[in-house]
Amino acid sequence: MSTILTPLDRGAIRIDPGLRAESAARMGIVITGHVDHGKSTIIGRLLADTGSLPDGKLDQVRAHCAANARPFEYAFLLDALKDEQAQGITIDAARIFFNSESRQYVILDAPGHIEFLKNMITGAAHAEAALLVIDALEGIKENSRRHGYMLAMLGVRQVAVLVNKMDLVGYDQGLFAAIADEFRGFLRQLDIDPSCFIPVSGRDGDNVATRAGTMPWHSGPTVLEALDAFTTDRSEVERPFRMPVQGVYKFTNDGDDRRIVAGGVLTGKVSVGDEVVFLPSGKRSSVKSIESFNAAPATTVAAGSGAGFTLDEQVYVPRGEIAVRMDEPKPHVTTRLRVSIFWLGRQPLVKRKEYTLKLGTARVPVRLEAIQRVLDASTLAAVDSPERVGRNDVAECVLKLGRAMAFDLASEIPETGRFVLVEDYEIRGGGIIREALPDRQSWVRDRVLLRNYMWEPGDISAEQRSERFGQLPRLVLITGEQSTDRKALARELESRLFADGRVVYFLGIGNLLYGVDADIGRADDDRAEHMRRLAEIANLMLDSGAILIVTAAELTTADLEIIREGVDPDRVTTVWLGDTDVSALPSDLNVSERLPVSEAADQIKSFLRDHGVVFRPW
Repeated sequence: MSTILTPLDRGAIRIDPGLRAESAARMGIVITGHVDHGKSTIIGRLLADTGSLPDGKLDQVRAHCAANARPFEYAFLLDALKDEQAQGITIDAARIFFNSESRQYVILDAPGHIEFLKNMITGAAHAEAALLVIDALEGIKENSRRHGYMLAMLGVRQVAVLVNKMDLVGYDQGLFAAIADEFRGFLRQLDIDPSCFIPVSGRDGDNVATRAGTMPWHSGPTVLEALDAFTTDRSEVERPFRMPVQGVYKFTNDGDDRRIVAGGVLTGKVSVGDEVVFLPSGKRSSVKSIESFNAAPATTVAAGSGAGFTLDEQVYVPRGEIAVRMDEPKPHVTTRLRVSIFWLGRQPLVKRKEYTLKLGTARVPVRLEAIQRVLDASTLAAVDSPERVGRNDVAECVLKLGRAMAFDLASEIPETGRFVLVEDYEIRGGGIIREALPDRQSWVRDRVLLRNYMWEPGDISAEQRSERFGQLPRLVLITGEQSTDRKALARELESRLFADGRVVYFLGIGNLLYGVDADIGRADDDRAEHMRRLAEIANLMLDSGAILIVTAAELTTADLEIIREGVDPDRVTTVWLGDTDVSALPSDLNVSERLPVSEAADQIKSFLRDHGVVFRPW
């Protein structure tokens, strides 16, 4: 068997697309274990012994090692990046496609260094089974147990444990049995019953693809046989349709006016004519056509494929929404989640800090609301009275999102129930969603979903309005303490934008209180309804393409949460006018009240320009 291996970004490996089509069933396998326990060597040996390398590849690597006075190792077959070879360790996840006689595989190589554990989160998230490697000489390490816990947390239940480097311990059956008994007991505490334990020598190829004469006492499978014994989950297409929206792409050349909603189909399938709804916004339409690049026209697209489709009625769909079918079970939508987290950051996960949660294509600000339980992943011991989640700990927590997000429980649809946490642009942890919790905005959200479902769009698209007006629709909320002159700033900003040719409107809060809101009181209990109606007015103005400026005294986080339920959060800019500390309010811009009103207006104008709200230069 011959394959064509070519480098992908960040050291990945793939086979020629033509060969990939030979097998419809491709199984995802993650291989993990402590650093230097021999994962890359086993993969290299597996490729070599199954004839899965292109002609001359093995000789090329041997010659490279000889020219650099280095002993040949099968792990070098995977080190596609020169800097990885120089360090002598694999520092990035790699995808390796190969075929056995039974089916096709993609192996995800998850590095074992603690600094690179975050890559395992991404790798295991796409795996149906796992190979976990333990060095026979070094034995079970903390990372061995941590990796086992992560596999369990991510729902990977098919696991084969490879006890590698048996040649270094004289092929000792007793030592192998002791490691197998100890690690089997640990995995069973995680509800993982390993399919097999295999004694191997990656260096010599013993029990990798062929049975070893050095260990006649082993009657179980080889690594290749264990792979072929794993069962493939074919239920992705049978589950409800889920497609995180990557983006909406518009074509303008040669009279082409298509707007294609694009993303990857994680589960299910969608066909021309199906009614779809985008969550969390609740906007709906029907699939008009399915688009693909350099391929025959299709009427259906299914799980595992990149998808693009046009809609009968154009709706504004931002990145991060999840497309689902109207006739199937819907994902959950809320701002509060009960989750299990594996924390990797050097600094602990704490309640007072904001992080970013990434699920599918969604990026949502998040804070830790409560810690319910913390475990040491290597011992499974509970931590008493936890106030923070330390490095390499596992925790059951409640998270509070900055805005509503659509998701599924990991037990229902794992592909949309797994997430990572980001701090300072680096992945610090990952986990799964176990429960959707009620939040105080649910009453608003229900009304917004109904509104969007019943929405009747006109024939003029949001893009057409933006092109005509030279701006994006935006709600500019100017708030601050009662003593600040918010209205003077709003009027100045409106005048300056209007003079620049913008479609802009200033709405004082009094206009609402004594107009649309005249039928409700001024008590604290009425405040939420005032905010909801403000959001509805703003949604109409933004749909017209306008920039709406609203002033209100001392808006709170709770107020903003309601407004952002009724208006797309990406279309809201919050300005705090004043010199007091407003760290509790998630404002986008703070403007000093000591500035002349003209300079303060210029500061807001510059912010809108820098963030692409207005297109043409002033």
